[in-house]
Amino acid sequence: MVTAHWLFGDQLGPHFLTPGEDGPDRDAPVVMIEARSVFRRRRFHRAKAHLILSAMRRRAAELGDRVSYVRCETYREGLREAVGDGPVTVHHPTSHAALRFVRSLENATVLPARGFLVPHADFRAWADGHGGRRLRQEDFYRWVRRDHDMLMDDGGAPVGGRWNHDHDNREPPPKDVRSLDVPPPYRPREDDVDDEVRHDLDRWEREEGIRFVGRDGPRRFPASRREALAALRRFLQHRLALFGPYEDAMLAADPVMSHSLLSSSLNLGLLDPAEVVARAEDAWRAGTAPVNSVEGFVRQIAGWREYVWQLYWYFGEDYRRHNALNHRAPLPEWFLELDGDAVTAHCLATALTQVRDSGWTHHIPRLMLLGSFALQRGWDPLALTDWFHRCFVDGYDWVMVPNVVGMSQYADGGMMTTKPYTSGGSYVHRMSDLCGGCAYRPADRVGERACPYTAGYWAFLHRHRDRLKGNVRMSQAVRGLDRLRDLDALLDQERRRGDSPP
Repeated sequence: MVTAHWLFGDQLGPHFLTPGEDGPDRDAPVVMIEARSVFRRRRFHRAKAHLILSAMRRRAAELGDRVSYVRCETYREGLREAVGDGPVTVHHPTSHAALRFVRSLENATVLPARGFLVPHADFRAWADGHGGRRLRQEDFYRWVRRDHDMLMDDGGAPVGGRWNHDHDNREPPPKDVRSLDVPPPYRPREDDVDDEVRHDLDRWEREEGIRFVGRDGPRRFPASRREALAALRRFLQHRLALFGPYEDAMLAADPVMSHSLLSSSLNLGLLDPAEVVARAEDAWRAGTAPVNSVEGFVRQIAGWREYVWQLYWYFGEDYRRHNALNHRAPLPEWFLELDGDAVTAHCLATALTQVRDSGWTHHIPRLMLLGSFALQRGWDPLALTDWFHRCFVDGYDWVMVPNVVGMSQYADGGMMTTKPYTSGGSYVHRMSDLCGGCAYRPADRVGERACPYTAGYWAFLHRHRDRLKGNVRMSQAVRGLDRLRDLDALLDQERRRGDSPP
């Protein structure tokens, strides 16, 4: 009997159908399932639902008669319709829940994961060799660079003489500009597939009670292999050179800056990380991009993306429930609804509006605006993880659990990072133009113009003083509490603010 191969909606590139010992049979019939229950369980961003369905339907059209594309309520129903009790292979899914499900099927064989650089067994050996805890990203990144010969010279040293070019990649934005002087990113053209998807989403909302959040359209991110490759080429040729210096900077009128916008394409499986890194290295060797920009970009993929993927599986399914700071506050309605118009603080309003309108912001608004605000207010990290998962076009369970629980909310108590990542308004003021014209002042911590981030920072340190005073990277900041003559007034002010929009 011929064994069919099942493609999940984030396994859409050609590398998921390459035959081999760890792949499907050559010319195996393909199964794809569009399960409405996925969208019924969670209130996803409408642009994210649109992107995923558009990408799946395009891939099915490319595969033609080879694919059985089933639209149904659940995966189980879809498999029954497509293969009955016949055998099916599937590459290792990208969530614990999906892996549990496919392993429960008697007729399914789970093949090794694709779309990542390091096999799970290799990472586990590396992590066990480091004691299994406090697995630092920098150590992992250097190991991957060496093992995969990425940005290495002939003598086995990192090109440019350094592993890490962060020192050159933390520039504030240029003064007195509204946007970086770089060509705009690739933008796809919508077509009949997009129209069909939008019509179906409208019908689901109208007739089936499926609800979304955020705005949809026009589509901003690639939904096919061809589009993803075009986006990669445009980034490498026109935008990579300026990426490094300003990768941490923010401009109110330029949410994209010089970022690649390739995360959704990688996470849909339209691009393979190995090819993306190789083409970026080719740009450096050709002299079209400086080493600090190329290294910063490679770090995002071979360092951070790969690290997050591996930790998701290594730490296990219970990791998502870590809550070392005992944060229990629910997410307020204005945040859940992406209501940037309700927010006075210019930086937070801008970030929330960007998410509402596109389902995306770059990593600094995610960490230092959205995540930092939640951390300071003590919001439930599990609920926040779900919010990031639902509201970002590149958000998947494996992406957001480590990023939010570990990096953003310090809910794991330091298994991923050496300190909580939060700051006062001075950081935002230094790294952006977002404080200009704001009703608040980054240096004010008490009073009508007190910056919510500055006041929230000190309130957070006070709340967790006993835990953080022993952290070598936080002890000096904690000692700063003793110099605040207005601490009582600040704490009273923050209690009165509650969960109202800042």
